Amino acid sequence: MSILSVNAGSSSLKFALYPIEGAGIGEAEVTGNIEGLEPSGQPRISFCATGQNKASAPVVVKPEQDVFDAALDTLKGLLATRFTHLKVQAIAHRVVHGGSYFSSSVRVTSEVLTQLASLNALAPLHQPHNLAGIEAFAESFPDVAQIACFDTAFHRTLSPLETTFAIDRQLTEQGVRRYGFHGLSYQYVAQVLQRESPRSAGRTVMAHLGNGASVCATTQHQSRATTMGFSALDGLMMGTRSGALDPGVLLYLMEQGWGHDQIQKLLYKQSGLLGVSGESADMRTLRASSAAGSATARFATDLFAHRVVREVGALSACIGGLDVLAFTGGIGEHDAVLRQQVCDALAYMGVHMDASRNTQATGDSVVAVHADNSAIEVWVVPTDEGRVAAQDALAFL
Repeated sequence: MSILSVNAGSSSLKFALYPIEGAGIGEAEVTGNIEGLEPSGQPRISFCATGQNKASAPVVVKPEQDVFDAALDTLKGLLATRFTHLKVQAIAHRVVHGGSYFSSSVRVTSEVLTQLASLNALAPLHQPHNLAGIEAFAESFPDVAQIACFDTAFHRTLSPLETTFAIDRQLTEQGVRRYGFHGLSYQYVAQVLQRESPRSAGRTVMAHLGNGASVCATTQHQSRATTMGFSALDGLMMGTRSGALDPGVLLYLMEQGWGHDQIQKLLYKQSGLLGVSGESADMRTLRASSAAGSATARFATDLFAHRVVREVGALSACIGGLDVLAFTGGIGEHDAVLRQQVCDALAYMGVHMDASRNTQATGDSVVAVHADNSAIEVWVVPTDEGRVAAQDALAFL
């Protein structure tokens, strides 16, 4: 028996198959990704099974067939031929926004889908695709429970002081408040730190750094403050998203004749690392460009690091100091230069990095990278959002 965890995006579908072992979830037997699902894309599935080399193959799209449906047919075929011993009991879907409707995972019904669709405007890059994925899987796997697992749920422990905007109370009562995101990732990292570091029960700050980026502060492994708010735009600068921005800038743009769609495109797709550098949203590309002499690429990566330092300091203040700092996400797990920059800037707090340990941390295992004399523990924790979603789905079985 197994749980299939999926994360449906605009052009890709990530998946992982977790065996049910007693009352818990075992290590993923297969992980993979189907890319090229955008209109007129060339879909291709790649996957890696336990003890085997990575495999890849094109997805066959029949005439008049929807490309996502073709991807699901390919995935079903893979499960039916290669993993017949792992019958799928539930499908756990990562859903970015649960709004004020859901503070924990939920079994999907038509009513649930309607409620979640009302939140599409709050996460336009993610929510519509998450929900389209649920509907497609429900049709393709009609006898399997579909479970929605929310990135906002981990932050249900935030206090009103953290969730409330200083705006008209009536708007707050309508749900205009801070929710927080990347919750599945933070929940996983918190679980790992609880196992690895007794100090993590104290004042911990976790930085999920990738194309989407945020920081979360916890005590007793519960969310107390986080950088993302009403939408997935707030806080840190990201790959193509602006992060925190003076609302006056938006008023100025409106006065200049900018409309909703133009502003939305700017904030979600033309800002962040891409907007500042004018070159790329990919940190690896910008590192290479910077090494080749690009001043704008160097400035973009420096600004990203500066914003992380700024937010780590702010969130540490909210929980009265810092005992443990953890990096996760694509950049957090793999960019040793970024981690070094951040920790060097936080030396005033007692953070001291071991340069050798940091360089050797490549994102394939949980590693402590702080120096022996550091007052603050520093960890690199590869995240596994799919595992957390599978754990939540198991509760419904």
